[in-house]
Amino acid sequence: MSTLQRVAVWLDDAGAPVRIVLNDRRYRVTDHPTPLDGLVLGITHSPAVTLGWRFQATDEYGDAMVFDVKFQPAGGQWALIRSYI
Repeated sequence: MSTLQRVAVWLDDAGAPVRIVLNDRRYRVTDHPTPLDGLVLGITHSPAVTLGWRFQATDEYGDAMVFDVKFQPAGGQWALIRSYI
């Protein structure tokens, strides 16, 4: 079983991500975040709160990536599922 990488995620008042920090690099969300469905998160029904997101974010140098993140309630932290360049 692989260990997911922990990341820091900041949310807006509606609960959508606005910023992520990965490996000491800060990114700002630069598109409309999309909730991840239960298949990606391994659940069988929709949660009351969105537990995962896909979004594009850009760092201070203009480098953009797409991130898939999920919230891990047991640890109270966000984890990176995967990232795309």
